[in-house]
Amino acid sequence: MQEFLNWTVDTIREDRLISPWLEEKKYEWVPLVSKSIVNILDKGCSILIITDSERDWFLKYILTNLNSHKQNRPFLPFYNFKSFYKDLDSLKTEDDISFIKDMLNISFPNGYCFWYIGKSNDVRATLPKFTKNSFLWIFDEEIQDAFNLKTTDEALDMKLLQMFRLFNKTLSAALFADINVEN
Repeated sequence: MQEFLNWTVDTIREDRLISPWLEEKKYEWVPLVSKSIVNILDKGCSILIITDSERDWFLKYILTNLNSHKQNRPFLPFYNFKSFYKDLDSLKTEDDISFIKDMLNISFPNGYCFWYIGKSNDVRATLPKFTKNSFLWIFDEEIQDAFNLKTTDEALDMKLLQMFRLFNKTLSAALFADINVEN
């Protein structure tokens, strides 16, 4: 079983579709991905994916590829949050958030986590940003415990695809005990 940080660096270097920029961010990437995968595989949490409206295409991409038969692994509990709550764009009060969290606690007795990809100031970011254990890919704001990106980056879409590729490979490696993400 390979150490997670070394495996991540080796994977980035060996995969011709992942650019070296991600290796430079390895110390930001590894702890966030580790926490996310532990939540899924060890704690049995379901992952509720939310994106800002500009990244709806990416949400579809993730859901199409994550549990594809091509992965040759069991399906994992990733869901589009909009399938549970359609009015995400109209969240306004703490009561709204409280009601949603109550619903999710009933629906997911083993727990749930949010995976948010998008602008920090988007209304859709509200729930994930203030929920414990969220996996955040945040744009245009430096937030602790988040992978921070800039919307002004010309290569943003390519970087998102590369990050997903690495995350998906990490899921498989952890699931099949090739790596221990807790170390």
